[in-house]
Amino acid sequence: MASQDEIDQLPKLTAPVSYEAPGSPHSFDEKADHPDKLEKRHSSASSLSSKGEPGGKAVYDTDDDVRYVNGEPVITTGRDVSRFLIDIRDDGDPAVTFRSLFLGTVFAGLGAALCQIYLFKPVQVQVSTVFLLLLIYSCGLAWAKYLPRAEWVEGTRFARLVPVLRFLNPGEFQIKELYYSTNVEATTAILATFSTACFGYGLVGLLRPLTVYPSEMVYWTNLPTVSIFQALHFDSASNHKRLKLFWSAFTGMFIWEVLPSYIFPLLNGINIVCLATQHVPSAAQDVITNLFGGTDGNEGLGFLSLSLDWQYITSTFMSWPLIQQANSWIGYAVCYGAIMGIYYSNVWNSKAFPMLSTSLYSQNGTRYNQTAVFGSKFQLNETALETIGLPALTGSNAWSNLCANLAIGGLIAHTVLFWGPYVWESFKQARAKSQPDPHWQIVNKNYEEVPWHWYFGLLVLSFFAGLIVIFKGQTTLPWYAYITALLLGAFITPFSTLLYARMGNGIATNQLMKMVAGAINPGKPVANLYFSMWSHDVVSTSIGLAGDLKIGQYLKIPPRSMFLTQIWGTILGAAVNYVVMVSVVDAQREVLLDPRGTNVWSGQYPQSLNSAAVTWSLAKQLYGPHGPYIWIPLALLFGMVPTFFQWIIAKRWPTIKGIRISSIILPIIYQYSQWMSSGTNSPVTSCIIVGLVSQLWLRRYHPGWYKKYNFILGGALDGGAQVMIFILSFAVFGASGTPRPFPAWWGNPAQGNVDYCNGNGALD
Repeated sequence: MASQDEIDQLPKLTAPVSYEAPGSPHSFDEKADHPDKLEKRHSSASSLSSKGEPGGKAVYDTDDDVRYVNGEPVITTGRDVSRFLIDIRDDGDPAVTFRSLFLGTVFAGLGAALCQIYLFKPVQVQVSTVFLLLLIYSCGLAWAKYLPRAEWVEGTRFARLVPVLRFLNPGEFQIKELYYSTNVEATTAILATFSTACFGYGLVGLLRPLTVYPSEMVYWTNLPTVSIFQALHFDSASNHKRLKLFWSAFTGMFIWEVLPSYIFPLLNGINIVCLATQHVPSAAQDVITNLFGGTDGNEGLGFLSLSLDWQYITSTFMSWPLIQQANSWIGYAVCYGAIMGIYYSNVWNSKAFPMLSTSLYSQNGTRYNQTAVFGSKFQLNETALETIGLPALTGSNAWSNLCANLAIGGLIAHTVLFWGPYVWESFKQARAKSQPDPHWQIVNKNYEEVPWHWYFGLLVLSFFAGLIVIFKGQTTLPWYAYITALLLGAFITPFSTLLYARMGNGIATNQLMKMVAGAINPGKPVANLYFSMWSHDVVSTSIGLAGDLKIGQYLKIPPRSMFLTQIWGTILGAAVNYVVMVSVVDAQREVLLDPRGTNVWSGQYPQSLNSAAVTWSLAKQLYGPHGPYIWIPLALLFGMVPTFFQWIIAKRWPTIKGIRISSIILPIIYQYSQWMSSGTNSPVTSCIIVGLVSQLWLRRYHPGWYKKYNFILGGALDGGAQVMIFILSFAVFGASGTPRPFPAWWGNPAQGNVDYCNGNGALD
């Protein structure tokens, strides 16, 4: 069985971009918005759909610079999403029924289970919400059609059953009978999870005018959910082609995923260099593996590998806007050079350890004995520390931590300098109730908003729930550190949510939380883990729940119904996550503790949490003025400086050689500059290709196809792959017992790395 502290290390998982507002960044190929347009009312898509010219020529709406191809607007900004992609229709149908409660509960549990399984994969990916919702839609239609309905017995001797049947089957399945949030993960128990998640939800409610209401707050990876449900319910005449595409793609991917994930894993990382260098000298093979290998966990950087395993590619790159992806490409390039450079120049004594790993090591390269240093009470033993010595990070892990701090500093600076005017304008609009987003206006007119005191009461309730855990549980976290953690999470939440809503993925803030925890709780690694739970997890939970509120706004779901179902879904998802987590940890404990893991299971994420907790509990020795990693905490400040100079340049020269200076998002570049520091890296090239095809080619040159089919195709591919992975995890991967590997053959070698890059003793 896993020990309680090992279970406590397991984090929450959040699921993926936004378009721009005044003063916000713009894509390298996209137009700028203008402040004077903030107050303009959005016109409908139908009134603007005839501006294209024959032959595919692109033209622009002279009023707002919208680009059209074949009569279809190219969706670029948040305003475009609100005007052209999301329908403003609201039928006033009920949102909470017995049917929606039942189906939501079942599928929230399925989503939570899948989410937890992927936490222990070599690559952290998201569960396809689109797939879950389409399953709900199919089940809802069957429920409405086949279960007894009230009109069947009206006017008969069974008429007294009408209320019961209407309760069980309210008739046609409606768009608002949706689902619950499935991205909230378990921590130590339901009470602690309730405290963390609901505190985050309370913050989301207070920040709604900034992070939910405006058009620029898009939450791009939620668009498949919204567009598919509106298509299914509002445009039934053309549903046949869309549903045919969905089920064809889903079935094809469901069958295909058996190959790369089980029978033919080489398909997850085909690298010509690896295959062509089987017999080179061992020293050369080591270098080749470090750069080109990437199919197994922590094998290498996977440079130029081609992955055909959709479970790791995912449809997120079909949703993230081009501005986010363009900045990430710069980060990827930096990452390849930086990690190879750090390792081979022996910075931080890197060559004494594996090139990629999130584990802790002794100075001689062996696994660090943290149990001896911190003992059974998880308190620092100074005598043992002097005997065993300080722990060491791999060069890639140290670089990852440094980049994380650069990104946090850059995030704060970018938000204040570039998006500050937008923040101020949003709160003024909220006070005057003049928010121009058409979807918000409909919801505000037709439904009662959740009172502010509901969210404030949730904050108070979750605060005291956490205090009970602090005083009754074995957290080793003082009450004042608990309060500090909540305040820190509350401070970071609006910064992270703004970036996530605009760009599709946020900045990992866990490093900052560990720094503060180490300063407050020196020598207490478990206390640092709990501190992170009530700070970083509050941020990640807030982002996920804010995205859900945006879905509610797009689909015109009554806010009070959203409030109640999100709380229920939060608790339900946490309970399911906890059960699945314990099952996987118990069955795969040795693999999860291994620094490398396998191409199926990996503990690299919880290992990284543990490494940060331990090292920051020794902050004075490791990160102080005379410590080996002094530059890591200083990076928090250094991350702000380049953004300041960027802002100064942008004020003087907004555009240089066709590139808007504000479209360079330095925190995203910093984040991706350490992207390949652990895990399986072979999918990176394929992800870039998918993003280019979807966001550059389809979106710009085939906007009609993009709007109708892009999101439903991505959801189908995700769903097919992830359902097969769910089945294989318990059937053959050993999620709850003994694994049953596929027999060895050339595409599934018995020894060495799957991609045949066998340096660094892979065949020993």
